[in-house]
Amino acid sequence: MKRELLILGLCALSTAVAGCHGKDAPSKAAAQAPAVVVVAPVRAEDVPIYGEWIGTTAGNDNAEIRPKVEGYLLRRDYAEGSLVQKGQPLFEIDPRQVQAQLAQAQANLAQGRAGLAKAERDVARFEPLAAEKAVSQQELDNARSAEQSARATVGALQAAVDQARLNLAWTKVTSPIAGIAGTATEQVGDLANPSTVLTTVSQCDPIRVVYQLSEREYMGLQRKLQQNAPGPGTPGVGRLELLLADGTVFPHPGRILFAERQVDPKTGTIATIGLFPNPGNLLRPGQYAKIRAVTDLRKGALVVPQRAVNELQGGFQVAVVGGDDRAKVVGVQPGEKVGSRWIVDNLPGREPDQQLKAGDRIVVEGFSRVKAGALVKPRPASPADDAKAAATAGSR
Repeated sequence: MKRELLILGLCALSTAVAGCHGKDAPSKAAAQAPAVVVVAPVRAEDVPIYGEWIGTTAGNDNAEIRPKVEGYLLRRDYAEGSLVQKGQPLFEIDPRQVQAQLAQAQANLAQGRAGLAKAERDVARFEPLAAEKAVSQQELDNARSAEQSARATVGALQAAVDQARLNLAWTKVTSPIAGIAGTATEQVGDLANPSTVLTTVSQCDPIRVVYQLSEREYMGLQRKLQQNAPGPGTPGVGRLELLLADGTVFPHPGRILFAERQVDPKTGTIATIGLFPNPGNLLRPGQYAKIRAVTDLRKGALVVPQRAVNELQGGFQVAVVGGDDRAKVVGVQPGEKVGSRWIVDNLPGREPDQQLKAGDRIVVEGFSRVKAGALVKPRPASPADDAKAAATAGSR
């Protein structure tokens, strides 16, 4: 009886132990299953590097419209905010005062011409008499001097008439340039004089954008402009893109027009002027503008998705999946960001197997599940994954 009970106990213990091992087996198998990760290839590309600066738009030419004569405004001959042509009348000043000045100048001229005619007759009469000694040489000289003086007087009076006619023409205030005319600062009936600014006309096609460059940026751009660094098919240095306040890119590229003559010692920046075609006068002076331009071209740069780069204790790492689907962690030095991608460089002094190269598969999702030397199950990144990553990077 005791022997049978002992045998039954041993059988029960064996069954329990076997049951426990059988229960643990699936969990260990699950723990050893390869981690599923999303991978993308490392690419080597010639990448243009962009710089961005904040600026404001300004008219290419800005003319303050001032009258040349004093008088009361009779009318405004343009629509405020409209496009005006060169020579188009903008205002008209009461001409009566200037007309009276012209009449006075013409009367003075007539009087001067009469005096000149008398002096000419005196000279013509005295010359034969002086030859016959009927009058003295002194009298002839006086007559000739009077003629020259009268002729000079007529010249001065003729200039006064011309000036009066010019003043009369200036009672119609015209635009010296074609452009957008602003708000009238004076109204009909106001007294205007040469110090009065009646309005401003700005040429907006093309339009300028004023932005500030640091000394370092300025020197670098000047060198690139001289070297013409970017190759064919890439945006050139000096070719400007304009980003508007609503986030859209202005469809017409511009160019660098010139840089100011000196660096501002207070800010250490130099004002730079860009010029953009502006058909339809869409852009107006004073608008916010963000300028973007190529500042460099990285040839053969290693480009990876930004989400593949992980920061750890001040360093940056990527997980590389080898041909045998085993992962390794490689340290990198990040460079410029290009959209949703990142230019990276290998850390100096590392062994070849610890360096990133074009064509390597790197983990873009699931880095936290990767262990060095562990087997993983890679899945290529889909277009939907890339679009989602680009949208996330753009919202940052």
